[in-house]
Amino acid sequence: MSSIDITTVPVARLRERKVSTRIWRQAFASVEFRIGLIVLVLLVAAALLYPSLSGIDPVKMNIKAKLMPPLFMGEGWSWSHPLGTDQLGRDMLVRALVGLRYSLLIGVSTTVLMLLVGALIGLFAGYFGGKTDTILMRLTDAQLSIPMIILAITILGVSRPTIPSIILVLGLAGWPVYARVMRSTVMSERKKEYVRGAMVLGATDWRIMFALILPLVLPPMAFVAVLDIARMMIFESVLGFLGLGVQPPTPTFGNIIADGRKYLMNAWWIATMPGIFLVLVLTSINLMGASLERARNAIYGGA
Repeated sequence: MSSIDITTVPVARLRERKVSTRIWRQAFASVEFRIGLIVLVLLVAAALLYPSLSGIDPVKMNIKAKLMPPLFMGEGWSWSHPLGTDQLGRDMLVRALVGLRYSLLIGVSTTVLMLLVGALIGLFAGYFGGKTDTILMRLTDAQLSIPMIILAITILGVSRPTIPSIILVLGLAGWPVYARVMRSTVMSERKKEYVRGAMVLGATDWRIMFALILPLVLPPMAFVAVLDIARMMIFESVLGFLGLGVQPPTPTFGNIIADGRKYLMNAWWIATMPGIFLVLVLTSINLMGASLERARNAIYGGA
């Protein structure tokens, strides 16, 4: 019994916090991370503030101002609509920024749901092992065999898509990757001395899992999850383009681009402007996520 040192628990926690701080510092030191962060902050601030400050209703139609070109077109433009208007006279800048709100909301919420569900399932499978592990991993394998977009189209195609339903469907379709990573990590942690020491002292399985193991293994997975935000935003846009996302008149990137494809020859900006915003957001998130992942791999690889 004396060979089991349970003092490694606070030491492990302190080390993990220090490692997380080092990851953030090393990532922030990179030019890519700073550029991505600045672009993302500016876009999010514009999405949150500009539609309200402008006083323009993103769904209000104004036929007299329809198909007005952007400022840089040089003819027929208006300062009140810097990125032009669509076929119903709705302001493209406001609609694109409102679409950015919904896209970020769905992307972030879906990623958090995937992380939580996958982490819990992987935690139980890795800690208990045996039949529990076999059953949960077979469910995970079955889920992995179904492409996420196919599952989302199938479910949302027979129901009215709403923001909560889209988040739920995408979240429940994307958790298996996190479950498998969490399982392998927990299986490794379960063999360490601080877990054995907690068992000897009479700690329950629930306390060991949620108070000792989970706080140590979840932060590294959260860094990788940043990249999934961009992936979920793409899925949301694809669903909106197919008519299975948030339904009009609520503007989202997908349904704005879908409406604009009919006017590519004479009003290309309707489909192009939200596409540009989407590219900027995805690029900024990917720059930040890639920097975090490189920092994580460098630090854990050298630990």
